[in-house]
Amino acid sequence: MSSATTTASSPAITPSTANLQPFAGGRTWIIGGGLGGLALLAATFAGASVDPRQAMFSYLVAFAYWTGLGLGGLVLLMIMHAFRAKWVTVLRRLIETVTLVLPLMALLFIPIIVGIKHLYIWVDPPADMGREALKVLAHKHAYLNVTAFVVRTVVYFVLVIFLSQRLYGWSTKQDRTGEVALTQRQRSMGAGGLPFIALAFSFAAFDWMMSLNPLWYSTIFGVYYFAGSFVGVLSLLAVGSDLARGKGQFADFLNAEHTHNIGKLMLAFTCFWAYIGFSQLLLIWIANLPEEVPFYMVRFRAEWAWVGVFLIIGHFFVPFGALLSRSLKRDPRRLAAVGVWILLVHYLDIYWLVMPTLHPDGFSLHWTSVTAFVGVGLLAVAFAMWRARGRFTVPVRDPFLGDSLRYKQP
Repeated sequence: MSSATTTASSPAITPSTANLQPFAGGRTWIIGGGLGGLALLAATFAGASVDPRQAMFSYLVAFAYWTGLGLGGLVLLMIMHAFRAKWVTVLRRLIETVTLVLPLMALLFIPIIVGIKHLYIWVDPPADMGREALKVLAHKHAYLNVTAFVVRTVVYFVLVIFLSQRLYGWSTKQDRTGEVALTQRQRSMGAGGLPFIALAFSFAAFDWMMSLNPLWYSTIFGVYYFAGSFVGVLSLLAVGSDLARGKGQFADFLNAEHTHNIGKLMLAFTCFWAYIGFSQLLLIWIANLPEEVPFYMVRFRAEWAWVGVFLIIGHFFVPFGALLSRSLKRDPRRLAAVGVWILLVHYLDIYWLVMPTLHPDGFSLHWTSVTAFVGVGLLAVAFAMWRARGRFTVPVRDPFLGDSLRYKQP
């Protein structure tokens, strides 16, 4: 017999959430964000008529950033289910909402297919690449070709959309029916699906970003993309936990212990990001292989070197120092401020991974980078809020909600 049926409190709505109503807000964000996002993406694609490569690279950075947050949210949700974590129950609906953007991101992958020749040199290798380089690309052609690239991405999105929609569907169904068995289904899928989502996350990073430099490779690159995206989604959780207050939203039911746990996870995965980034750099630099070193040679030159230094300080030392404070981790407003900082620096991290391929001589910021980032972001927020409307902001009939509301750290 599952622990959901043997140790859970009553699946009925708890007294503190008895008067909670389904979420009916966000109308301004849905309409304004949707229209604003479409307008900004239209401006980005209009820029493609002048400089198609710049516009497509800007769009790829935005796509990788926002899709990474959706994938990171799905990993976090599945981990919480796999570990049967009770404390996070009151926060779970926000995590589920983050994953709801994945169908939209699948749709937003279409412009990358349309402009693929402007992004990936392996689509049509120029003759001046050199005989050895062309020989290597010919050897990789069975993997690096447009058909295989598109098919793999379709597989990634089919997998992650299936997992996210099924978990969200069971969760919201439980709001209506109170079936305790639905908790066990979510836990089983969370544990069973993690290996597959890990593979999809890694290979998506290989395809979308690492293949921009098809002669370079790093087996740890997918983990690096995951680490940055995961600390990003934890930061998004901190920001949402501060903003979603009033009118019966989920943050009204949080206590300092929940906030403290979010902060501790942010601290842990900030360290994890730094560890993975340093490990990748150290191993490549020590090996000194001609097919691996050029990736960092470009990023250690001119202005890109200063961007790398800023990432070390801004993506690790600044949040690490701030998150060492126990009082900060228990203060929703201050923790949210750190979360905003991490989210902004994480964009620079993705930018640093992608843009040196286009601008190897130095840092360059084009206006399409702003329109693409904000445009995709507005569409993602509007889409997530649209999907969340009419649903409770907490899983009101989850059998462990009462335990989560009463949570105190041991």
